[in-house]
Order: sequence, then C-alpha cells, then structure tokens
Amino acid sequence: MKLVKIIFNVAGVYGIAVLVPQYFLLDRIGQQSPPAITHSEYFYGFLGVALAWQFMFFVIARDPNRYRLAILPAILEKLSFGFVACWLYARGQLTIDLFTGGMFDLLFAALFTLSFMRTRDPRQG
Repeated sequence: MKLVKIIFNVAGVYGIAVLVPQYFLLDRIGQQSPPAITHSEYFYGFLGVALAWQFMFFVIARDPNRYRLAILPAILEKLSFGFVACWLYARGQLTIDLFTGGMFDLLFAALFTLSFMRTRDPRQG
C-alpha cells in the first residue's frame, strides 16, 4: 500500500511542477511553437482541468483502497495524452520535449494500473 501512496504523491508533485509554470508561458509557447495560441480560454481551461487532476492524485494517495475506483479515470487521464503524444510524434507534429512528457504520462498510466491491481475494493472486506 505504501508504494501506491508514493506513486500517486509523486504523480501529483510532478504534475504540479510541470503544469503551473505553463500559466505564465502563453506568449513564449506561441513564439517557440508557432502559430501563437489564439484561444487562450482553451489553453487555460486545459491547464485548470489537468491541475485539478493532480490534486485528485493526492486524494487517492491518502487512502488508495477507499478511492480505488478513482484510479480508473486517473489511468485514462494519463493515457489520453500519452497515446496522442506517440501519434503526433510519429507524424512529425510534436517536439521531442512534449513527446518525452507523453512518455512520462504513459509511465504513470502503467504505475496507476499496477496501483489499481495492488489495492482492494473496500466493500469486499
């Protein structure tokens, strides 16, 4: 159980460390990866939802058995960018930096899957 708690706490800390700085990089991202972001509401909306998930990881880490079912959408959250990163990189539409981030998401998806298998449904005693 301790390993599961560590996995989710590390995922939350890592996610916050990666996401929060992006709130201040809108213009720079547009300059480094043109064209500029024209619909900032989507950009900031994405960041807000992604950041909320990082805090959900901390909730899961507090009591993985109790929040076992929340691990399933957490896996999906990680797979959603991981698979897209692979697809876009294969098409030459993603930088190596963002591809690497996608690989971290796939790693966390695998660790979350392991975590789901190592926890037990609290209704089954």
